[in-house]
Amino acid sequence: MPTYLGQNQYGKAENRVVKITRDGTTHHIKDLNVSVSLSGDMDEVHYSGSNANVLPTDTTKNTVYAFAKEHGIESAEQFGIHLARHFVTSQEPIRTARIRIEEYSWERIVTPGEDEHSFVRQGQETRLAQITYDGSSWEVLSGLKDLTVMNSTNSEFWGYVKDEYTTLPEAYDRILATEVSSRWRFNWSDDAQQAPDWEESYAQIKQHMLLAFAQTYSLSLQQTLYAMGARIIDHRGEIDEVRFSLPNKHHFLVDLKPFGLKNDTADGAVYYAADRPYGLIEATVLRDGCEAKIPVDLTNL
Repeated sequence: MPTYLGQNQYGKAENRVVKITRDGTTHHIKDLNVSVSLSGDMDEVHYSGSNANVLPTDTTKNTVYAFAKEHGIESAEQFGIHLARHFVTSQEPIRTARIRIEEYSWERIVTPGEDEHSFVRQGQETRLAQITYDGSSWEVLSGLKDLTVMNSTNSEFWGYVKDEYTTLPEAYDRILATEVSSRWRFNWSDDAQQAPDWEESYAQIKQHMLLAFAQTYSLSLQQTLYAMGARIIDHRGEIDEVRFSLPNKHHFLVDLKPFGLKNDTADGAVYYAADRPYGLIEATVLRDGCEAKIPVDLTNL
């Protein structure tokens, strides 16, 4: 039965690179996990095994480290742009380069002396970036994962559909907690456009996300999700699309009646934090007139 080659790509995944920038006795850290995927005129390596058009994955690894030294790491996005442009413009068979980056944050340890070279790893979230370049246009997705947030009140859940399998009691004062995974798409796509300030953009988007979570009186996690995305779109003109995946980190009131104890939320309650199963709320928020391009499944993005 005849066959033919479909979509294909190759590269070097999870290149860990740590760049130290020294400004006198003050040091700065950029800690990245960089994955490179290349695609283009690669039919023959699959059909006949000819490597004539193949740039070795070891070379892509070496390029990551060399570029960290040569260009520095201004931001995850800008570093990915340097790499993607290089692979597409330097190798004729390569038509598209996709760079995925995870960034791990470090916080400076303040000491009595003047030296500023000690750090503690921040545990709030992992920053993400994906840069795709086809020789003429760019797609830049940024985001984060593992950002855990909680509102200890100002959340309700009631008025939902009930059938013979429904046991969940309605809640008028509950904990709302989730571990945010989000991606947002920039409308910058052309070298002729002025690129965003990637560092400032990330900081501001995260802040708007957190403020919307904190300031929304929530009747559902879906409502909170939409408020977070809408606030980002309203305040950040460089963003056209935001997608969220929000697991509902359930906190259930513990039944303390067997011990003669009341456990009311108004008095300050005791909860059981359940890690699974969990509700999973996912949606995309778009600027009016824009098309959704972020994949529905964020698992590998």
